Amino acid sequence: MSATPTHEGATPVAACPISLELNGRTRQLEVYPWTTLLDLLREQLQLTGTKKGCDHGQCGACTVLLNGKRINACLTLAIMHDGARLTTIEGLAEGDALHPMQAAFVEHDAFQCGYCTPGQICSAVGMIGEGRASDRDEIREQMSGNLCRCGAYPNILAAIEDASAETRERLSAAVQQVRP
Repeated sequence: MSATPTHEGATPVAACPISLELNGRTRQLEVYPWTTLLDLLREQLQLTGTKKGCDHGQCGACTVLLNGKRINACLTLAIMHDGARLTTIEGLAEGDALHPMQAAFVEHDAFQCGYCTPGQICSAVGMIGEGRASDRDEIREQMSGNLCRCGAYPNILAAIEDASAETRERLSAAVQQVRP
C-alpha cells in the first residue's frame, strides 16, 4: 500500500504498519488509519468467514475473538490492535478437525442460511472463555448480541450447551500451554 489519493491540495495519508497474530500466525500488515478490522479481514486478507451484516455493531455477524474476548470487528479500527492476538472462524478448527463448537453447530443443525453462524460460533467460544455460560438463561442473555434472522435460536442454544464442557477444556489447555 502506498499513499492514498487525495483531493486537490490535501495531504496524502500513508498506510501504517501493524503486526497481528492472526489465527496462530504472525502477520505484518499495512493499513490505512480508517480501515476497520472487519474490512481488513474481508477485503485485504480475504478471510470472508467473518460477515458484514449491519456494519453498526447491532447484529453480531462480524464477531471475532481479540485476545480471547469477543468483539464486533465492524466497530473497531485495525490500527488499534497492533500486536494483538486475533482469531476468526477460520482459525478455530485444527486442520481438518472442527472446533467442538463448530461440530456441535453441525450436529444440532444450529444454522439455516448460515450467514450469522461464524459470528454465533466465535461469540459462543468467547462467552465460554469468559466464564459466562452457566445456564440456559445466561447463555441466552450473553448471546443476545448475535442475531439470527432465520430463528435457529433453540438449536443454537442446544449446540452451545452441548459443546460448552469440551470448549472449556480446550480453552483451559490453551491457557496452560501459554503459562511458563
